[in-house]
Amino acid sequence: MSQTALPMVIPKNDPAQQKDPKDTYEPAYLVICWNDPVNLMPYVTHVFQKVFGWAKARAERHMLEVHEKGKSLLARESLEKAEHHVHQLQGYGLHATLEKDA
Repeated sequence: MSQTALPMVIPKNDPAQQKDPKDTYEPAYLVICWNDPVNLMPYVTHVFQKVFGWAKARAERHMLEVHEKGKSLLARESLEKAEHHVHQLQGYGLHATLEKDA
């Protein structure tokens, strides 16, 4: 039985129809924790471990950044996840906000 090869058709890319890869992703939101004069450093470390499931070393690194620099970027998430994290942190008494990533 003889098979004839079909001609290969390669689609042309139309630059006018191509999307920027950034446009295909859901916008990202940044979870930021700010320094405050109330919460003690071991407590902040504990909260980061509880909320994000981080190892103690990572939680301490972010806690020190909050303490020394005034804030720390904790996560880059979808709006829903970022809001959830911010509400959790606020529930523990930390000053946390979310910002839309540029």
